[in-house]
Amino acid sequence: MAGLPFIQECDVEAHLSWQQVVEAISLGHRQARARISDLFLTREADTLLNRAAWIDGLGIGLKTVTVMSANPAQGLPTVQGLMIVFDAVTGTPAALIDSQLVTKWKTAADSLLGALKLARPDSRKLLILGAGEVSYSLALAYSALFPGIDRVMIWNRTAANAQKLVDRLATDGIRAECVQDLPQAVAEADIVSSATMSHSPILKGEWLRPGTHLDLIGAFRPDMREADDEVLLKARIFVDCRETTLDHIGELKTPLAEGILRREDILGDLYDLEAGANGRTGPDDITVFKNGGGAHLDLMTASAILKAYAGRQGK
Repeated sequence: MAGLPFIQECDVEAHLSWQQVVEAISLGHRQARARISDLFLTREADTLLNRAAWIDGLGIGLKTVTVMSANPAQGLPTVQGLMIVFDAVTGTPAALIDSQLVTKWKTAADSLLGALKLARPDSRKLLILGAGEVSYSLALAYSALFPGIDRVMIWNRTAANAQKLVDRLATDGIRAECVQDLPQAVAEADIVSSATMSHSPILKGEWLRPGTHLDLIGAFRPDMREADDEVLLKARIFVDCRETTLDHIGELKTPLAEGILRREDILGDLYDLEAGANGRTGPDDITVFKNGGGAHLDLMTASAILKAYAGRQGK
């Protein structure tokens, strides 16, 4: 364990790109399907979350984070943690990585890979729902890999927060605008990327026009949804990983339990898409991609981070 590197944002940010991380996730889905497992320990409102993945040929990863509800009052982050990467063959620890660094790049790159497979390549108008750190990363990532995007719209329930994100993006050279009429913005968008904490649907199928791609990120618990039933019934539905979404996240778990959807209505995940499954079949298809996260995506992202770190070190 002596000399094991601890990699933080300042170590690799200048040496990492969205293209690199998306390619790492794409390559990871062309490897053997990951073995994954989660462990939750709770104490009242606080949580210890352990997410593990083992991918033959890539490595073993364990991301451990604490979620401590009282931390903000003490000036501390709510979520803190580490990721340990081990060699896939020998099990030797290879690196420690700040979990926030991994999550930042993983979440947006996961959605980007889904959009590259499912959205129209000529997409020009991007609508982002939410104004937090994930939304900031999404704006950067989509702008980097969809060069045709010439309009970025930001919607948030609190308009002032949307404007703050617009101002922040301007410092990165991205021209965005704050929008308040959500139905109109959805109807105009080619890509809708939703990263809210909503527990009930805020996206309605009646607002969608043919050809739209929906990227659903925010829901991560069984009691959370961002899109209504009509959205799902109109769309060709894909997920990043069947094992981490269908039976765990309300976005699909609830309509499946209620008989609105059948399991065969979920047409594939990233493993299937990388293997050549049909995603978008024509310009008028409405497509949905549910970003559910997962330890395997952490490990794939960590591989890109380690490669960038090695390049920085001249190895």
